[in-house]
Amino acid sequence: MALTLPAHADPLADRLHTSGLLAELAHGLGGPFHYLLPQAFETNLAAFHSALADAGVEGRVHYAKKANKAAVFIDRCAAQGAGVDIASLGELREALGHGVRGEDLVVTGPAKSDALLRVAARQGALIAVDALDELDRVLALRQPRPPRVLLRVHPPAQPRSRFGLGGGDLDAAMRECAEAGDRVRMEGFSFHLSGYDVQQRADLAADLVDLCLKARVLGLQADRISIGGGFAVDYVPADAWQRFIEQQRPADYHADKAFAERDFYPYHSPVAGADALAAVLAARPAGTDGSLAQRLRQAGVMLLLEPGRALLDRAGSSVFTVQGVKDRDRDRDGYGIVTVDGTSLSLSEQWFNSEYLPDPRLLSADAGRPDGPGPYRACVAGASCLDSDLLTWRKIAFPVRPRVGDLLVYPNTAGYQMDSNESPFHELPLPPKVVIDFPEDTGRPRWRLDR
Repeated sequence: MALTLPAHADPLADRLHTSGLLAELAHGLGGPFHYLLPQAFETNLAAFHSALADAGVEGRVHYAKKANKAAVFIDRCAAQGAGVDIASLGELREALGHGVRGEDLVVTGPAKSDALLRVAARQGALIAVDALDELDRVLALRQPRPPRVLLRVHPPAQPRSRFGLGGGDLDAAMRECAEAGDRVRMEGFSFHLSGYDVQQRADLAADLVDLCLKARVLGLQADRISIGGGFAVDYVPADAWQRFIEQQRPADYHADKAFAERDFYPYHSPVAGADALAAVLAARPAGTDGSLAQRLRQAGVMLLLEPGRALLDRAGSSVFTVQGVKDRDRDRDGYGIVTVDGTSLSLSEQWFNSEYLPDPRLLSADAGRPDGPGPYRACVAGASCLDSDLLTWRKIAFPVRPRVGDLLVYPNTAGYQMDSNESPFHELPLPPKVVIDFPEDTGRPRWRLDR
């Protein structure tokens, strides 16, 4: 029996899938493509704003641009007054070019270039300083207005993290900012945490609030903290995820490839997205009597966020056309290899030697065809000459045997999957991004290329 992992139902995507537009786009574009649903992005952004308001916390949401390169999401940030988290000069230019104000940018990433620091400071962006030498370079800038900085704190709960200032370096950085006077605006602290632990995030956030109070004694502004991203996305139902983890074994994959649970993103999360932010704000940090939200209000500290994947939940999917189907090992367990017109480089989970696990959806031009008993089990291969070029190693249970010209839609790939690892290998064009809107007057989807 084939192991399945269906994604959550998505009514907006279903409207698109049944409209016939995807087949027209595949024909017109002549290759794989990603479609984007900015309406979903706006819904997610509004949910984060609501979580802050419900908790009575002053806060700012900065979209982590690294999660997807599409311009449309930056356009929506500018229209909604949201900020953007960037980590390169190119990302900074893109954000400014699409209408995001310089003061609404947060500049993260380690060891920033001099050019990035110079332009960020001139535009009034908030710079998360990761090391003492980086702070020295910021203080050496000659700008019309003082650079705005956060001091990034090394997370004690993750001692192997390469990010942040720890111990004596953090104290030295605060003293250096205080001694610099009007040459810098030290506005607070930030951290970078891996994983999705709510309590760990609340505990460290409370520590940063205490640091703000300590920094104010030195005469520093210190009135905001950033807790970064780390808000999970819930891709699949709980029971399906639990069953998958318990039952998956090498025989479920092409070439008996073996995966452990730790190799996979946690595709089910009981607390995800804006609900995870609400949980962080409601948590009681260690050694305190009230919630983190209460602590922030009492100290007069603003909360900054940098979600990426969570803002892109259900905001896009990846579409490939079937180029061939080969039956394999019919005398054994009988599965096929479906080859599509793209490569595994267009699903970035392969970058981590892992799998993008939610089941792809088969869209056939003649869905009612009598292909015999299903399901038809097959892995999904890319069009390159590499034996390792598989979009899905798992033997997917397709309802019928796919045919040349059918479409495979990988659901909910906007967060990190679409372009983190893209490459024009074999001179294949990079899959374009298509923006889909649903006008209220007709309800029919319309499209344009992302610009």
